[in-house]
Amino acid sequence: MPDLILLRHGQSVWNERNLFTGWTDVDLTPLGESEARAAGLLLGAQSDLDLRVLHTSVLTRAIRTAEIALHAAGRAWLPVTRSWRLNERHYGDLTGTDKRQTADQFGLDQVKLWRRSYDVPPPPLAEGDPRSTRTDPRYRDVPAAFIPTTECLKDVVARVTPYFADVIVEDLRREAVRGGAVLVVAHGNSLRALRKVLQHIGEDEIATLEIPTGIPYRIELDDELNVLGAAYLGDLAAAAAAAEAVARQAG
Repeated sequence: MPDLILLRHGQSVWNERNLFTGWTDVDLTPLGESEARAAGLLLGAQSDLDLRVLHTSVLTRAIRTAEIALHAAGRAWLPVTRSWRLNERHYGDLTGTDKRQTADQFGLDQVKLWRRSYDVPPPPLAEGDPRSTRTDPRYRDVPAAFIPTTECLKDVVARVTPYFADVIVEDLRREAVRGGAVLVVAHGNSLRALRKVLQHIGEDEIATLEIPTGIPYRIELDDELNVLGAAYLGDLAAAAAAAEAVARQAG
């Protein structure tokens, strides 16, 4: 039976500043590096976990988290596939704005709707906005129509699902034969999207699901990729407290 490990990147520079980040490429803070290292030690301590394959987004904070974690776990040599489809949700015109200040400006209910509703995106970036990623070389092979100017979680589910079905599932089926595990290091919303698909979480329930930074989430699957069990590794109370802190970021 294959295992799938989901890991949100460690604290980023913009996490620390409480800014909407999305597709903006920012690095980890020293705390984020420590979270990644701790995640790797947790992964390495699981005697029944044989990590074989890595998937990440194309954003630095996920890439560096994976590198630090796997070095700590003694698995720096894992083969890796990166995809823009695992990127964080695009926050549109909220990109780079302070979450609490945005709540003061637009009202807490409106910001909660933008942050956690399933199908209501924030206002899009205007044409020519300097925050756009359309000219970023990491997306040069992605059709322009696929580069978002804003997204809701429904949009993230739509772009993550084909990657899961076509790429990650192939690795999971291969590891089901040889007893290995697949690690995905990505972002709060792309991991929420994966969990929605895998765990059949409803649209209302997914609104309250928070993903803490730097804590591995282990999903045990059967040979048909049905979920047999799932839990955070390490201190469960600490994971719950970290998730609650994410929920309070906009006030």
